[in-house]
Amino acid sequence: MKKQGKGAAAGNRRQAIMVLVTAASKQDAGKIGRALVKAELAACVNVLPGLRSLFRWEGRIADEREVLMLIKSRTDLFEPLARAVRRLHRYTVPEIIAFPIARGTADYLAWIRKSTRKSLKTKH
Repeated sequence: MKKQGKGAAAGNRRQAIMVLVTAASKQDAGKIGRALVKAELAACVNVLPGLRSLFRWEGRIADEREVLMLIKSRTDLFEPLARAVRRLHRYTVPEIIAFPIARGTADYLAWIRKSTRKSLKTKH
């Protein structure tokens, strides 16, 4: 396997990601989404209502209505994004999972980079 140079590693840290977060209501999701976009931790947050979630919680199987947020961000912003979600979220253990965006149009991926923080040192 070929080693990546510093340039390639730096590019991976700024890779576009899709973060999935569920919330109890459209209002909760809107509050979280607005805060993430305002802080430039996310370029875009889609709020999808009408989700039915089945999961095990505190020894029982729960069947709940939820809202799904699709959050477009970057790998290097995941930790501060997750901290912000935890701070704003009403759940004890919110779902915060990320997937790399393997492919996308060059202009859309550039827009994600342009619409999010330039570095972690800005906008504390």
